Amino acid sequence: MIEGCAVAAVDGAGTEYPSGYVVLDGTRIVAVGATPVPPEYAACTSRIDGSGCLLTPGLVNTHHHLYQWLTRGFATDTTLFGWLTTLYPIWARIDAERVYDAAAANLGWLALTGCTTSTDHHYVFPRHGGDLLEAEIKAAADIGLRFHPARGSMNLGESAGGLPPDSVVEAHDHILAATDAAIDRWHDNSFDSMLRIAVAPCSPFSVTAELMRDSAALARAKGVRLHTHLAETLDEDDFCRETYGRTPAEYAEDLGWLGPDVWMAHCVHLSDEAIRRFATTGTGVAHCPTSNGRLGAGAAPVTELLAAGASVGLGVDGSASNESGRMVDELHQALLVARVRRGPLALTARDSLVMATHGGARCLGRQDEIGSIEVGKLADLALWRVDSLGGAGVADPVITLVFGAPELERLFVGGRAVVEGGRLLTADESALAGRAARASAAIRQDG
Repeated sequence: MIEGCAVAAVDGAGTEYPSGYVVLDGTRIVAVGATPVPPEYAACTSRIDGSGCLLTPGLVNTHHHLYQWLTRGFATDTTLFGWLTTLYPIWARIDAERVYDAAAANLGWLALTGCTTSTDHHYVFPRHGGDLLEAEIKAAADIGLRFHPARGSMNLGESAGGLPPDSVVEAHDHILAATDAAIDRWHDNSFDSMLRIAVAPCSPFSVTAELMRDSAALARAKGVRLHTHLAETLDEDDFCRETYGRTPAEYAEDLGWLGPDVWMAHCVHLSDEAIRRFATTGTGVAHCPTSNGRLGAGAAPVTELLAAGASVGLGVDGSASNESGRMVDELHQALLVARVRRGPLALTARDSLVMATHGGARCLGRQDEIGSIEVGKLADLALWRVDSLGGAGVADPVITLVFGAPELERLFVGGRAVVEGGRLLTADESALAGRAARASAAIRQDG
């Protein structure tokens, strides 16, 4: 039992307890409420004093590229397309060992910043690189996070008018077969699943229309979700208009890519009609404010999406476009970006917290399992210290969390402690850093 802490994001109605308790039994939450603790829970064998802390649902990262941990700091002053053309040749040198090292370090860092569930959109599969999907799945199991890897793909290389080098694109039929096999091998649809697979062609400028259509058909036949990048930059908008005579959102809809089983990354450049279509079809959005700012892509219309009723989650995106990669920072950045776009009333701290928890769970189709602190849900929880130097004197603990001064005290995934006292329990942080640093140096030297 965790007791004596403030509790936020308890349910969809925005219930909070200035001083509350949560009782865990195995992987589930069995009780939550305001203190004092009822007599029937007084005999709990394990009690955590949450005084001076805020308890929230674990944060849900809805978009990432874990392998990019090895290429932080590259192409810091260019457009998205320039950034991609700089990095694709380097990414073409990844292999299973390097992906494991990158993913383990990156997922460990996500855990230390409050994340209990992470996606990963992996779409670079160099020939002879080994089983890269297996490598990152093993890393997630070792760190102990709930994991939603999206088996990505690219089949439109430079020789066919796309951006990626031909060495990292795959043939259409191979992509579908490999994705089908990954779903059969790894996907677990049980209530407390730690691993679910999504189908994720990379983007409109790196895959063909045929692959987009066939990927959607495969995902729906298998009962898994769909993910891709969409409407990230004006370059992409220009590309789609010139190539297909459609905006990225119109093109996606033409190919069957709107629906309640789809979530899209970025969606910076959406028209009012596209926003309406996303909301009415149940299409989710992974908002990545730090990455969008780092690449100068623009600011996604989050206020409008939320007002329309769309599902919006937060994502850190790949570490080559968000070198800090701190999940909790995205709550702050989302709030600031929205207010820069639409003024001081555009987004509240609690709006950011809901996006990072329940909104992310909705994007992944797991709103009945995670994303709030309700009886029967999985015990994915983050306990934040808000009374230390950075937060002392701030009366509202949610403001401390979102406006930038929280310290993660504990993290639980399915009731299992992953972080305690601000330290990672499931792996040695120094070892993770050392392996990732060596892998990063090696991939640079290979060129």
